[in-house]
Amino acid sequence: MKQIAVFASGNGTNFAALADYFADPTRQVEIVRLICDQPGAPVLAKAAARHITTHVVGYRQCGSKKAAEENILAALPPVDLIVLAGFMRIIGPTLLTAFPHKIINLHPALLPAFPGRTGIADAYVYGVKVTGVTVHYVDAGIDTGEIIAQEPVRILPGMTLPVLETAIHRTEHQLLPATIERLIEEGAI
Repeated sequence: MKQIAVFASGNGTNFAALADYFADPTRQVEIVRLICDQPGAPVLAKAAARHITTHVVGYRQCGSKKAAEENILAALPPVDLIVLAGFMRIIGPTLLTAFPHKIINLHPALLPAFPGRTGIADAYVYGVKVTGVTVHYVDAGIDTGEIIAQEPVRILPGMTLPVLETAIHRTEHQLLPATIERLIEEGAI
């Protein structure tokens, strides 16, 4: 059984999709901790409803990214993988050193195009005909790590931004758990 931690900052739709997918005991993955940087974020209620232990870290209260990441390390049980699913923080050297090549991120665009927190809107405004979802390893940059998996999403004529966002999220909810399972099968985690 592989143990994973999920980091999230907001609504937690990707966290919920992962937790529900891996609730099946034949999947051989257990989410053992949710790390959140926003007190009161809806993702915390989603974790509580699924009996997954949470830890909230206040970056501002910790005083520095290093101190916040040390706080996170102290709260993490041993895990095989960290999954960033809507975690709106850049991971620093403390976590990167503790989990080399064991942190993955879900990004709502086909990297290297449209990195950063507004990938869906950026692709839409730019007018591309195809965008998508990327799962990649986390490095010190912003969405610059090695790409693990991608899935395209077509932007159809007349599609609104909210409809595109729904299509991206639906694709994320399928690609992320499938990618984790593939990494396990390949022995990467």
